[in-house]
Amino acid sequence: MRTAMGVWRWRRNPLRRPTDLFEAWVAFAALVCLLVVAPTVGWVAGLHVDGTLQRAAHEQRQERHLVPAVVVRPAADAESNSESESAAGSAADPSAQRTAPHRTQIVAVWTAPDGSSHQGTVPAAEEPPRPGDRFRIWTDARGRLVGQPLDPSSAVFHAGMAGLAAAICVAALGETVRRLVVRRLMHRRYILLDRAWAATGPDWGRAGAGS
Repeated sequence: MRTAMGVWRWRRNPLRRPTDLFEAWVAFAALVCLLVVAPTVGWVAGLHVDGTLQRAAHEQRQERHLVPAVVVRPAADAESNSESESAAGSAADPSAQRTAPHRTQIVAVWTAPDGSSHQGTVPAAEEPPRPGDRFRIWTDARGRLVGQPLDPSSAVFHAGMAGLAAAICVAALGETVRRLVVRRLMHRRYILLDRAWAATGPDWGRAGAGS
């Protein structure tokens, strides 16, 4: 509002310089960018990202399946690595094992949605894992291990953050342009003032010099 009033004031001020009016309009344009353009860009960007993520989440839910698995035994590599890490951690810091929990790797078997049987190493669902325990894992239609599908609410959150980031970037760009223009105008004013002073300064205060 102050910027808009400033534009109106500079329109009818007899002391107005051309650069003053231009600076006022630049400030008004930056205000419009902050209040209108930035939110619009953020909204459009958020909708676009949300649409993309929601389609990806839908495809993942169609392609990935939660299937039951059965614990066979702890993984041999996991046991040896766990023992060596525990020994090293105890030697370096007795509290390392308590403050750095990790999930045990186990060998499990499961049946894929297409009916094929699989066996592989996966993180244990519960500690300590016991042979015969049942848990569920995410696989594709052929039984290959995959990650959990994207949750729709997480997609909305990421889309919102993307839209907010886009709006902030547009607002920051507008303010940066405004500052650069004002800085350039101030530099030009100082140059003109120096030239005017150089022309009138030597005669300042002299009788009959018109100063």
